[in-house]
Amino acid sequence: MKLSDNKILITGGASGIGLGLTKRFIEENNTVIICGRREEVLKEATEKFPSVISRVCDLTNEQDRIDLFNWISDNHPDLNVLVNNAGIQNWMNISESDFYTKSVNEINTNILAPIHLTTLFLNLKSPDTIINVTSGLAFVQLSKVPVYCATKAFLRSFTLSLRHILKSRNIEVIEMIPPALDTDLGGKGIHDGQPPVSDFVEAVFSQMKEGKSELTFGFSEIMHKADPEVIRSTFEKMNP
Repeated sequence: MKLSDNKILITGGASGIGLGLTKRFIEENNTVIICGRREEVLKEATEKFPSVISRVCDLTNEQDRIDLFNWISDNHPDLNVLVNNAGIQNWMNISESDFYTKSVNEINTNILAPIHLTTLFLNLKSPDTIINVTSGLAFVQLSKVPVYCATKAFLRSFTLSLRHILKSRNIEVIEMIPPALDTDLGGKGIHDGQPPVSDFVEAVFSQMKEGKSELTFGFSEIMHKADPEVIRSTFEKMNP
């Protein structure tokens, strides 16, 4: 993809990886729109980056997604890049009473939202790039986050098909595959000590400049290249 002079929507763009991407895309001279459900977090992001346009949106809600698209269509019809970044991760066990409720929320956020937004934004006049943020856990499962792993494996599969489907429309489909990073995904403190988001962002931007469509870093690069035996042994180490 061309890295400058785009108008980009980043879901979940006010924190974590999304905020890192927001910062980097601004530095590359892009117009960036972010959305999320927490107004106070969006406000913090826009105070840090005054050029950013924000919109409150609960991506688990179908009508909110439609309203987001209608707002974009009315106010930013030249939007050409969609980054499906928003995601949640629940550390949970199937024996817990709220396992199903949490699972539905995860599936709505990590699967249904990117599918729905993709179908909506393809109706804009000039979409040329879709970036789906998956995970190194799309390749090997951590049983403490069972639904999260499954949602990311689903999104990876969907992304591979989408890339083929949209080839005839000259729409580029990129998969961004982060490992565990120092963010609050899954809860505060869980990922302390992991690589910083800035290192990941610099790595994937270098890969985009090279024209790559599957962007990896650290653990996700290892898993992306791994054979079945490495995947099996890694699973055993991660799930003692």
